[in-house]
Amino acid sequence: MAIGVNVDGTCDSRFSAVREAFVENFAAHGDVGAAVCLVLDGRPVIDLWGGVRDRRSGDPWRDDTIVTTFSSTKGVTAICANLLIERGLLDPDAPVARYWPEFAANGKADIPVRFVLSHRCGLPYVDDSDGELGLAEMQAWDPIVERLAGQRPIWEPGSAHGYHMRTYGWLTGELVRRVSGRRPARFFAEEIAGPLGLSYWIGLPDAEHHRSATLVPPDPPPAELLPMLAQLMGPGTLMHRVINSPKGMETYDERWNEPEYRRLELPSSTGAGDARSLARLYAACVGPLADGTPRLLSAATVAAASTVEAAGPDRVLTIFDSCYGLGFTLPPMLAPGCGPRSFGHPGAGGSLGFADPEAGLGFGYVMNRMSNVAAPAPGDDGQPGANGDPRTVGLVEAIYQAL
Repeated sequence: MAIGVNVDGTCDSRFSAVREAFVENFAAHGDVGAAVCLVLDGRPVIDLWGGVRDRRSGDPWRDDTIVTTFSSTKGVTAICANLLIERGLLDPDAPVARYWPEFAANGKADIPVRFVLSHRCGLPYVDDSDGELGLAEMQAWDPIVERLAGQRPIWEPGSAHGYHMRTYGWLTGELVRRVSGRRPARFFAEEIAGPLGLSYWIGLPDAEHHRSATLVPPDPPPAELLPMLAQLMGPGTLMHRVINSPKGMETYDERWNEPEYRRLELPSSTGAGDARSLARLYAACVGPLADGTPRLLSAATVAAASTVEAAGPDRVLTIFDSCYGLGFTLPPMLAPGCGPRSFGHPGAGGSLGFADPEAGLGFGYVMNRMSNVAAPAPGDDGQPGANGDPRTVGLVEAIYQAL
């Protein structure tokens, strides 16, 4: 064990190698504070946490510590959308404009819901050329979705796909609102988090800030990565436009530890919670839980949601291929070694939540030290990594070896 790092929690002896991999993340991969959880066949078999919640104060990571998970939020929002699909309230083949009439503007009348969920609708950024969109407009919600409703797609919808890094959350979130009458944070809290007993929110309530971990910004990228980063997100690239949408959002910095950013309802990016909740949420998508909680999504819904909708060259990521289902990222965009039918979403800096219906598992990993090597799909800080974050790679590899 790394000197000065305490790891607490429980781990079934069958998965002792996962505990070793978790400890190794502190010793070899720079973890400061983190948690990992695995729910197998409805029962938690790994629930570990360790390190410090705040590096400056030395306050330890506790069993109730939560943290921002950035783009892992997209998977949570996808679960909301697929629950509405299962209930017959949202049709993936219906035009978005059936639910959101204003969206029909500028040639978008026939774009189906599934194009929004699979990053194919051609709206990867919010047009902020007038500089009028900022934190206040994001907090208000309507100015952002109204701007998106009026935009023209930058490619023929359905002809290509590209990572809608933030707009995925507003587009899908507005569909949730139009169908359910509730913004996505409230819908998730009332329909999913509450019934499942999760400590996870889309936008962190003020009453929970006291137990949130302090994020540690990523180190500057190593010199050998700079040419790749310039190719991916340098000035003039589409990714550069995407990560500057709205302006002022282009980099990760200490602002994400400020209350106004923690409480921001960004269904693509500002989910906050613990590994236990991510694992329980995804496990509930693929089976009933051992405490009697019924499964959240039917097998048919899961099969449809985890079927490949778009794969191959990504218009935004450019130097990486991507693979999307109905709101979820699919292998190989999850940690290498995940089962072929796995679905979920990674987040900037290293967080990950996913389910494997064939193995009957739900997995969650959260941390406060953001890595420069994120999952293959960059998260909100745009940091890429062709081979996944070594912390989740090691954990997932150890899980599947044990299985």
